[in-house]
Amino acid sequence: MVYQPRRVPRHERLALRGLDHHLTCWGPSAGTPWIMLHGWADTSDTFQFVVDAFGRQRRVVAPDWRGFGRSQWQGTPYWFADYVADLDALLDHLSPAEPVSLVGHSMGGNVACLYAGIRPERVVRVVNLEGLGMRRTRPDEAPARYRRWLDELKTPPTFARYESLERFAAVLRRRNPRLTEDRAAFIAASWSKALPEGGYTVSSDPAHKLVNPMLYRRDEAEACWQAATAPLLLVLGALSDLASQLGDDASEAYLRAHYPTLQLATVPAAGHMLHHEEPEVVAALIEGFFDGPMA
Repeated sequence: MVYQPRRVPRHERLALRGLDHHLTCWGPSAGTPWIMLHGWADTSDTFQFVVDAFGRQRRVVAPDWRGFGRSQWQGTPYWFADYVADLDALLDHLSPAEPVSLVGHSMGGNVACLYAGIRPERVVRVVNLEGLGMRRTRPDEAPARYRRWLDELKTPPTFARYESLERFAAVLRRRNPRLTEDRAAFIAASWSKALPEGGYTVSSDPAHKLVNPMLYRRDEAEACWQAATAPLLLVLGALSDLASQLGDDASEAYLRAHYPTLQLATVPAAGHMLHHEEPEVVAALIEGFFDGPMA
Protein backbone atom coordinates (compact mmCIF):
# COMPACT_ATOMS: atom_id res chain seq x y z
CA MET A 1 0.00 0.00 0.00
CA VAL A 2 1.44 3.37 -1.09
CA TYR A 3 0.41 6.69 0.45
CA GLN A 4 -2.02 8.56 -1.82
CA PRO A 5 -1.59 12.37 -1.89
CA ARG A 6 -4.64 14.40 -1.01
CA ARG A 7 -3.26 17.59 -2.59
CA VAL A 8 -1.88 16.64 -5.98
CA PRO A 9 1.48 18.30 -6.72
CA ARG A 10 2.76 19.86 -9.92
CA HIS A 11 6.28 19.15 -11.12
CA GLU A 12 8.30 21.88 -12.81
CA ARG A 13 11.83 22.33 -14.14
CA LEU A 14 13.96 25.43 -13.59
CA ALA A 15 17.56 26.21 -14.52
CA LEU A 16 19.42 27.60 -11.53
CA ARG A 17 23.05 28.64 -11.85
CA GLY A 18 23.71 26.36 -14.79
CA LEU A 19 22.01 23.22 -13.46
CA ASP A 20 18.51 21.90 -14.18
CA HIS A 21 16.45 21.71 -10.97
CA HIS A 22 13.24 19.84 -10.25
CA LEU A 23 10.56 21.66 -8.25
CA THR A 24 7.56 20.10 -6.51
CA CYS A 25 4.74 22.66 -6.24
CA TRP A 26 1.38 22.65 -4.49
CA GLY A 27 -1.50 25.10 -4.46
CA PRO A 28 -1.95 28.20 -6.63
CA SER A 29 0.75 29.34 -9.01
CA ALA A 30 0.47 32.99 -7.94
CA GLY A 31 1.27 34.73 -4.68
CA THR A 32 4.26 34.65 -2.38
CA PRO A 33 5.14 30.98 -1.80
CA TRP A 34 6.26 29.08 1.23
CA ILE A 35 9.60 27.52 0.32
CA MET A 36 10.29 24.05 1.72
CA LEU A 37 13.89 22.77 1.72
CA HIS A 38 14.63 19.07 2.16
CA GLY A 39 17.51 17.40 3.97
CA TRP A 40 20.45 15.31 2.79
CA ALA A 41 19.40 12.45 0.46
CA ASP A 42 15.73 13.36 0.91
CA THR A 43 13.64 14.87 -1.90
CA SER A 44 11.07 17.61 -2.22
CA ASP A 45 8.30 15.05 -2.83
CA THR A 46 8.26 13.83 0.76
CA PHE A 47 6.97 17.14 2.09
CA GLN A 48 3.70 15.75 0.67
CA PHE A 49 2.62 14.44 4.08
CA VAL A 50 2.96 17.90 5.67
CA VAL A 51 1.30 19.71 2.76
CA ASP A 52 -1.64 17.30 2.94
CA ALA A 53 -1.99 18.05 6.66
CA PHE A 54 -2.22 21.84 6.24
CA GLY A 55 -5.60 23.20 7.25
CA ARG A 56 -6.06 24.89 3.90
CA GLN A 57 -4.41 25.08 0.51
CA ARG A 58 -1.13 27.01 0.36
CA ARG A 59 1.26 27.95 -2.40
CA VAL A 60 4.27 25.78 -1.63
CA VAL A 61 7.40 25.35 -3.73
CA ALA A 62 9.99 22.73 -2.79
CA PRO A 63 13.17 22.28 -4.85
CA ASP A 64 15.27 19.16 -5.11
CA TRP A 65 18.75 20.39 -4.22
CA ARG A 66 21.41 19.96 -6.91
CA GLY A 67 22.41 16.32 -7.17
CA PHE A 68 19.38 15.05 -5.25
CA GLY A 69 16.10 13.59 -6.46
CA ARG A 70 15.29 14.71 -9.99
CA SER A 71 17.65 17.68 -10.10
CA GLN A 72 20.76 17.56 -12.26
CA TRP A 73 23.95 16.00 -10.89
CA GLN A 74 27.15 17.98 -11.13
CA GLY A 75 29.35 14.88 -10.96
CA THR A 76 32.01 16.48 -8.78
CA PRO A 77 32.23 16.99 -5.00
CA TYR A 78 29.56 19.33 -3.67
CA TRP A 79 30.22 22.59 -1.81
CA PHE A 80 27.69 23.56 0.86
CA ALA A 81 27.73 27.23 -0.14
CA ASP A 82 26.24 26.23 -3.52
CA TYR A 83 22.97 25.36 -1.79
CA VAL A 84 22.81 28.88 -0.36
CA ALA A 85 23.47 30.36 -3.80
CA ASP A 86 20.88 28.06 -5.41
CA LEU A 87 18.29 29.23 -2.89
CA ASP A 88 19.17 32.84 -3.67
CA ALA A 89 18.70 32.17 -7.39
CA LEU A 90 15.39 30.36 -6.74
CA LEU A 91 14.03 33.36 -4.84
CA ASP A 92 15.18 35.69 -7.64
CA HIS A 93 12.85 33.69 -9.89
CA LEU A 94 9.90 33.04 -7.54
CA SER A 95 9.74 36.14 -5.36
CA PRO A 96 12.18 38.87 -6.40
CA ALA A 97 10.32 41.67 -4.64
CA GLU A 98 8.71 40.05 -1.59
CA PRO A 99 10.43 38.27 1.32
CA VAL A 100 9.43 34.63 1.76
CA SER A 101 8.82 32.14 4.55
CA LEU A 102 11.23 29.21 4.65
CA VAL A 103 10.78 25.70 6.03
CA GLY A 104 13.89 23.53 6.11
CA HIS A 105 14.59 20.06 7.42
CA SER A 106 18.06 19.04 8.63
CA MET A 107 20.48 20.19 5.88
CA GLY A 108 17.67 22.34 4.47
CA GLY A 109 17.15 23.90 7.91
CA ASN A 110 20.83 24.76 8.09
CA VAL A 111 20.68 26.38 4.64
CA ALA A 112 17.57 28.34 5.64
CA CYS A 113 19.17 29.71 8.82
CA LEU A 114 22.40 30.65 7.06
CA TYR A 115 20.45 32.40 4.32
CA ALA A 116 18.27 34.25 6.82
CA GLY A 117 21.42 35.87 8.23
CA ILE A 118 23.13 36.45 4.90
CA ARG A 119 20.08 38.00 3.21
CA PRO A 120 17.83 39.03 6.13
CA GLU A 121 15.77 41.35 3.92
CA ARG A 122 14.59 38.37 1.82
CA VAL A 123 13.22 36.20 4.64
CA VAL A 124 10.12 36.96 6.69
CA ARG A 125 10.00 33.81 8.89
CA VAL A 126 11.80 30.48 9.23
CA VAL A 127 10.74 27.08 10.51
CA ASN A 128 13.82 24.91 11.07
CA LEU A 129 13.13 21.20 11.53
CA GLU A 130 16.10 19.59 13.26
CA GLY A 131 18.76 21.76 11.55
CA LEU A 132 21.22 22.33 14.41
CA GLY A 133 24.47 22.68 12.52
CA MET A 134 27.27 20.14 12.65
CA ARG A 135 29.70 18.99 15.31
CA ARG A 136 32.30 21.59 16.24
CA THR A 137 35.72 20.73 14.79
CA ARG A 138 39.34 21.40 15.79
CA PRO A 139 42.21 22.42 13.46
CA ASP A 140 44.23 19.35 14.43
CA GLU A 141 41.56 17.19 12.73
CA ALA A 142 42.56 18.58 9.32
CA PRO A 143 45.33 16.10 8.33
CA ALA A 144 43.13 13.05 8.89
CA ARG A 145 40.21 14.71 7.13
CA TYR A 146 42.33 15.46 4.04
CA ARG A 147 43.67 11.88 4.02
CA ARG A 148 40.15 10.50 4.15
CA TRP A 149 39.08 12.79 1.30
CA LEU A 150 42.01 11.72 -0.89
CA ASP A 151 41.24 8.05 -0.21
CA GLU A 152 37.57 8.51 -1.09
CA LEU A 153 38.45 10.24 -4.37
CA LYS A 154 40.36 7.09 -5.38
CA THR A 155 37.50 4.78 -4.38
CA PRO A 156 34.30 6.78 -4.90
CA PRO A 157 31.37 5.90 -2.62
CA THR A 158 28.15 4.39 -3.94
CA PHE A 159 24.58 3.92 -2.77
CA ALA A 160 23.17 0.46 -2.12
CA ARG A 161 21.09 -1.47 -4.67
CA TYR A 162 17.64 -2.85 -3.76
CA GLU A 163 15.95 -5.59 -5.76
CA SER A 164 12.52 -3.94 -5.43
CA LEU A 165 10.78 -0.86 -4.06
CA GLU A 166 9.10 -3.10 -1.50
CA ARG A 167 12.53 -4.18 -0.24
CA PHE A 168 13.71 -0.55 -0.07
CA ALA A 169 10.56 0.39 1.87
CA ALA A 170 11.16 -2.49 4.29
CA VAL A 171 14.73 -1.24 4.89
CA LEU A 172 13.40 2.25 5.58
CA ARG A 173 10.93 0.88 8.12
CA ARG A 174 13.61 -1.21 9.80
CA ARG A 175 15.79 1.89 10.17
CA ASN A 176 12.84 4.00 11.32
CA PRO A 177 10.01 1.92 12.83
CA ARG A 178 7.94 5.08 13.33
CA LEU A 179 7.26 5.18 9.57
CA THR A 180 3.87 3.85 8.57
CA GLU A 181 3.83 1.26 5.82
CA ASP A 182 2.15 3.53 3.27
CA ARG A 183 4.51 6.45 3.91
CA ALA A 184 7.55 4.18 3.71
CA ALA A 185 6.36 2.96 0.30
CA PHE A 186 5.85 6.55 -0.87
CA ILE A 187 9.31 7.59 0.37
CA ALA A 188 10.98 4.57 -1.24
CA ALA A 189 9.48 5.55 -4.60
CA SER A 190 10.44 9.21 -4.12
CA TRP A 191 14.03 8.45 -3.14
CA SER A 192 14.82 5.85 -5.79
CA LYS A 193 15.55 5.39 -9.46
CA ALA A 194 15.43 2.22 -11.54
CA LEU A 195 18.75 0.72 -12.64
CA PRO A 196 19.29 -0.48 -16.23
CA GLU A 197 20.35 -3.91 -14.99
CA GLY A 198 17.29 -4.19 -12.73
CA GLY A 199 16.57 -3.13 -9.18
CA TYR A 200 16.71 0.32 -7.65
CA THR A 201 19.15 2.68 -6.01
CA VAL A 202 18.95 6.06 -4.28
CA SER A 203 18.23 8.90 -6.71
CA SER A 204 21.11 11.03 -5.45
CA ASP A 205 24.60 11.64 -6.80
CA PRO A 206 26.99 9.40 -4.82
CA ALA A 207 29.46 12.30 -4.88
CA HIS A 208 27.39 13.72 -2.00
CA LYS A 209 28.87 10.97 0.16
CA LEU A 210 32.42 12.25 -0.26
CA VAL A 211 33.68 13.78 2.96
CA ASN A 212 34.27 17.53 2.74
CA PRO A 213 38.01 18.18 3.05
CA MET A 214 37.28 21.54 4.68
CA LEU A 215 36.42 21.31 8.36
CA TYR A 216 33.05 22.65 9.47
CA ARG A 217 33.58 26.06 11.09
CA ARG A 218 30.74 26.46 13.51
CA ASP A 219 31.76 29.97 14.56
CA GLU A 220 31.06 31.19 11.04
CA ALA A 221 27.64 29.54 10.98
CA GLU A 222 26.86 31.15 14.33
CA ALA A 223 27.74 34.59 12.93
CA CYS A 224 25.20 34.06 10.15
CA TRP A 225 22.52 32.84 12.57
CA GLN A 226 23.01 35.87 14.78
CA ALA A 227 22.63 38.26 11.84
CA ALA A 228 19.12 36.98 11.06
CA THR A 229 16.15 39.22 11.82
CA ALA A 230 13.29 36.91 10.78
CA PRO A 231 11.44 35.13 13.60
CA LEU A 232 12.60 31.52 13.86
CA LEU A 233 10.75 28.44 15.08
CA LEU A 234 13.14 25.57 15.77
CA VAL A 235 11.29 22.25 15.93
CA LEU A 236 13.04 19.23 17.46
CA GLY A 237 12.04 15.59 17.61
CA ALA A 238 12.05 14.35 21.21
CA LEU A 239 13.27 10.92 20.02
CA SER A 240 16.07 12.31 17.83
CA ASP A 241 19.68 11.74 18.85
CA LEU A 242 20.96 14.82 17.01
CA ALA A 243 20.97 17.11 20.04
CA SER A 244 22.83 14.56 22.15
CA GLN A 245 25.50 14.26 19.45
CA LEU A 246 26.09 18.02 19.61
CA GLY A 247 26.19 18.24 23.40
CA ASP A 248 26.32 21.77 24.80
CA ASP A 249 26.00 23.22 21.29
CA ALA A 250 22.39 22.03 21.26
CA SER A 251 21.43 23.16 24.75
CA GLU A 252 18.55 25.60 25.09
CA ALA A 253 20.88 28.23 26.57
CA TYR A 254 23.26 27.90 23.62
CA LEU A 255 20.45 28.03 21.05
CA ARG A 256 18.87 31.11 22.58
CA ALA A 257 22.25 32.84 22.66
CA HIS A 258 22.87 32.22 18.95
CA TYR A 259 19.41 32.54 17.40
CA PRO A 260 18.23 36.04 18.43
CA THR A 261 14.59 35.47 17.38
CA LEU A 262 14.24 31.88 18.56
CA GLN A 263 11.07 30.06 19.51
CA LEU A 264 11.36 26.37 20.40
CA ALA A 265 8.95 23.47 19.94
CA THR A 266 9.30 19.72 20.42
CA VAL A 267 7.38 16.90 18.75
CA PRO A 268 7.15 14.24 21.47
CA ALA A 269 6.62 11.13 19.31
CA ALA A 270 9.12 11.93 16.53
CA GLY A 271 12.79 11.49 15.80
CA HIS A 272 14.96 13.31 13.28
CA MET A 273 12.61 12.63 10.33
CA LEU A 274 9.74 14.31 12.10
CA HIS A 275 8.05 15.54 8.88
CA HIS A 276 7.71 11.89 7.81
CA GLU A 277 6.70 10.56 11.24
CA GLU A 278 4.34 13.22 12.62
CA PRO A 279 3.34 15.41 9.66
CA GLU A 280 0.07 16.55 11.22
CA VAL A 281 1.89 17.97 14.24
CA VAL A 282 4.57 19.57 12.08
CA ALA A 283 1.97 21.09 9.74
CA ALA A 284 0.08 22.63 12.67
CA LEU A 285 3.30 24.14 14.03
CA ILE A 286 4.22 25.64 10.65
CA GLU A 287 0.78 27.12 10.05
CA GLY A 288 0.50 28.47 13.57
CA PHE A 289 3.87 30.16 13.30
CA PHE A 290 3.52 31.55 9.78
CA ASP A 291 -0.08 32.68 10.21
CA GLY A 292 0.37 34.11 13.70
CA PRO A 293 1.24 37.71 14.60
CA MET A 294 4.81 38.85 14.08
CA ALA A 295 6.78 38.87 17.35
